[in-house]
Amino acid sequence: MVRPATENDLEQLCHLFDAYRVFYRKTSDIEAAHKFLKDRIEKKESVIYVDEENEKLTGFTQLYPLFSSTRMQQSWLLNDLYVLPEFRGRDISKKLIAAARMLAKQTGAAGILLETEKTNDIGNRLYPAAGFQLYQETNFYWWENEQ
Repeated sequence: MVRPATENDLEQLCHLFDAYRVFYRKTSDIEAAHKFLKDRIEKKESVIYVDEENEKLTGFTQLYPLFSSTRMQQSWLLNDLYVLPEFRGRDISKKLIAAARMLAKQTGAAGILLETEKTNDIGNRLYPAAGFQLYQETNFYWWENEQ
């Protein structure tokens, strides 16, 4: 069952989030993951949906609000999507994306933006199947703040 995450989910959610970060080659840090997610939930800076089966969180997605000046509308950044390996193939990702799309509709958002690595074969099949279009009209640039 997909539902919004609450502070009561933090213990399990921070482990899911940490596994997601490790998937993207970041160093495991459960304590920092817990603090990061707790801050997002408490400050209402993101919307997090979780999938729960038998009181176990099996996957999550996290969305951040954005604004489009040219559209003069809000949009959402689907920044994180992760399902535990042992629960993959059960359409959990599709259910989490459906919740994200419902959020966009409920908030009158222009749409949902997401990014994934070119090497993420599963994601690069999933997102078009879920109705996302690969946008090749612009160049995406990133500036790294090396502190």
